[in-house]
Amino acid sequence: MSESTIHLCRRRLLQGAGALWLLSVSRIGQAASGSVIAVRIWPSSTYSRLTVESTTPLKYRQFALDNPPRVVIDVEDLHLNHVLQGVGKKVRQDDPYIKEARVGQFDANTVRIVLVLKQRVAPRVFTLAPVAGIKARLVVDLYAVQGGNEDDPLLALLKEYNQGDLEQPQPAEMPLPGKAGRDRPIVIMIDPGHGGEDPGAQGKLKTREKDIVLKIGRRLKALIDKEPTMHALMTRNEDVFIPLKVRVAKARKQRADLFISIHADAFTNRAARGASVFALSTSGATSAAARFLAQTQNESDLIGGVSMSGDRYLDHTMLDMVQRRTINDSLKFGKEVLANLGRVNHLHKRRVDQAGFAVLKAPDIPSILVETAFISNVEEERKLRTPRFQQQVAESILAGIKAYVASDVALADK
Repeated sequence: MSESTIHLCRRRLLQGAGALWLLSVSRIGQAASGSVIAVRIWPSSTYSRLTVESTTPLKYRQFALDNPPRVVIDVEDLHLNHVLQGVGKKVRQDDPYIKEARVGQFDANTVRIVLVLKQRVAPRVFTLAPVAGIKARLVVDLYAVQGGNEDDPLLALLKEYNQGDLEQPQPAEMPLPGKAGRDRPIVIMIDPGHGGEDPGAQGKLKTREKDIVLKIGRRLKALIDKEPTMHALMTRNEDVFIPLKVRVAKARKQRADLFISIHADAFTNRAARGASVFALSTSGATSAAARFLAQTQNESDLIGGVSMSGDRYLDHTMLDMVQRRTINDSLKFGKEVLANLGRVNHLHKRRVDQAGFAVLKAPDIPSILVETAFISNVEEERKLRTPRFQQQVAESILAGIKAYVASDVALADK
């Protein structure tokens, strides 16, 4: 059976199957008197996020004003402090949504935050419980309701996600016409891990995982796009938080042929070093380390602002064959990438490990997660910071892609 026929069968079996699910959050958080310890604003082309981190959960009410357009958030049982007073300095001039942020003590027990806007927005305000060393948070996400980026597939998926539309079964996208690599370019989705509110792991030298993997992802995209038979897309190309399931949904919406998630993780033992490659497992992790890593990666959604729900892809017996074939292809793909990574870095393990990584759960796309090095190892952290090593990693991943495609074509032609 040819690769294109297999891909078509996968997609058709997925028509009408369950896909992405969202656990709703309440509009009003729990009431308590607290102190704000941090205020952060993350602007991006897709949406802007304001985060207020507090020692206790915050109770809020929101409303909108016009002339000029503003979003107002009243936070109860709170008193103004120097952290809140600095919110105006957090606004960047290039923020596409927020023009100005003001704050004041509205009454004896209420702080009012006013976001003056550059354009009309659809705000989403919610609270988050403490997780991974981060305290309780009040989050304000601002999405455009009009403008030049309305056709951005990522923006469309985020809107569907926030409205709960991705809770409904998602039909499979039909594969692109023609054989990948021969009649059309092979579409490769690059997923730089973490981003925005979720920094990922941090090294002893204060290097942030989200920054390093974005640089490697951009380098890999540039290399892939030079190949006449390949085309690269990215789940994120800036410092923005994207939920894991939206990353998977984007790969499926763009009808990707391969999916590569790039990371540089940490471990409790700073002596741990080397590169690793992981694929999905539906029957338990193949090692304790893989299980630990999957748990830490899946926590990204909790840090960034959503609760993970059960994956409905795997609830359907009819999809078992599709999933098994995809995992087998992912293992072959990962083996080729791992072999090439071993030429530029020590290998933490010499085989592809498996666990329940949420970001690898597209049932019809061979998907791998690449741990380029341990950012918690100071020696490897220094390497990760260098353009030379970033380029070497990108070149190794590309070499692995080429080797996998070549072997897949050879098998399909037999």
